[in-house]
Amino acid sequence: MSLSEIACTYATLILHDEDISITSDKIATLVKAANVTVESYWPSLFAKLAEKRNVGDLIMNIGGGGGGAAPVAVASSGPAAGGAAAPAVEEKKV
Repeated sequence: MSLSEIACTYATLILHDEDISITSDKIATLVKAANVTVESYWPSLFAKLAEKRNVGDLIMNIGGGGGGAAPVAVASSGPAAGGAAAPAVEEKKV
């Protein structure tokens, strides 16, 4: 993540935390006040994201990315485990 992205992320979170509407101008103002130089498109990208998605929901769902992997079956030591069974030894009676 670049410094520009981090600065805009923090600015967006500050605006959200203070219940201030999130606009590209306000993000740019906060970033400038922090003495960080960002490309001009970053504040507008973050403002558009805040328009389409609820920032509070994004915060609460961070790290909730889907279910875990399916459990792996434990292999048994019997012949069904993929290994061949040892051949039976026949005893000959004389």
